[in-house]
Amino acid sequence: MKNRIQEKRKIRKVTQNELADAMDVTRQTIISLENGRYNASLVLAYKLARYFECTIEDLFIFEEEDVC
Repeated sequence: MKNRIQEKRKIRKVTQNELADAMDVTRQTIISLENGRYNASLVLAYKLARYFECTIEDLFIFEEEDVC
């Protein structure tokens, strides 16, 4: 699933490490999310949206092919 995590992170001038610490995940998780290799759990998606002060829909880009 595509997302705007990297874009939002750069706007706020937050490093991957800082975001990982704030989300209580590893930097590798943030890298995988930004590169679309990992889909966030609902809990992590909610935490990220709250952190960036946006909705989950604003942060994650839903595409029909993402559905099973």
